[in-house]
Amino acid sequence: MTDPSAAPSGNYPIVVEGLRNAFGEHVIHDNLSLTVRRGEILGVVGGSGTGKSVLMRSIIGLQHPAAGRICVLGHEIDDTEDDDDVDLRSRWGVLFQGGALFSTLTVGENVEVPLRQFYPEISDDLRGEIARFKVRLSGLPEEVAFKYPSELSGGMRKRAGLARALALDPELLFLDEPTAGLDPIAAAAFDTLTRELKETLGLTVFLITHDLDTLYAICDRVAVLADRRVIAVGTIPELLALDHPWIQEYFNGPRGRAALGDKGNPHMAARPDEAAMDSDGNRGA
Repeated sequence: MTDPSAAPSGNYPIVVEGLRNAFGEHVIHDNLSLTVRRGEILGVVGGSGTGKSVLMRSIIGLQHPAAGRICVLGHEIDDTEDDDDVDLRSRWGVLFQGGALFSTLTVGENVEVPLRQFYPEISDDLRGEIARFKVRLSGLPEEVAFKYPSELSGGMRKRAGLARALALDPELLFLDEPTAGLDPIAAAAFDTLTRELKETLGLTVFLITHDLDTLYAICDRVAVLADRRVIAVGTIPELLALDHPWIQEYFNGPRGRAALGDKGNPHMAARPDEAAMDSDGNRGA
């Protein structure tokens, strides 16, 4: 098996090795490793308390791990913040749970926040035009840019948060439970939008979710967090072939079968154009 960390960084925009996160004596991650392939949508699943959001926060530098190495777009993530780190942060966008919009700003002003931070030389008119374009790109009408978050439905707030995440034309997109709390129709529409944006903009997407439909509909691979580490990474058919009890319960348990029906069949879930890959993302023969 080839060591993905030794491959060109362009092939693996996110590399995590030996990560350890702890809050006091409570250890969240211990020797966690993960690689994300360029251009894929990687779904991240795990039980409550397994540290999915903590992992994402570690990757984007909001959580400082006790040990381990994180490399994003060829740059090491550490405790320091210099000009290179600031430039790096402009190359990713993040949709936090619930959207995390500033309630006292309009949607357009929310989208303008990262533009003001990274490109203060842009004129007010151009910044507003960019913000309105990103609002449309997220699937919302342009007039939503002039509304406040409190005037929006839950699904619209998610899309507004997505518009802000796309403000700087990022290479990486981090989505934390983007369909949580949405009705099935709105969730499916958000999934479709995510796939379209990934293909149109050439994004690499790190997607935390509990939504089985999302996993089947748009994720190229799925990473499973359990036992304080990533225990498996692969396509859904590959995961279904494993005998780990949590994986089997998650995908084949009563709620999984009720929600998915025939999609629980690994043959139905397989992507016909995708060769098998091992847990590190290497394609099989």
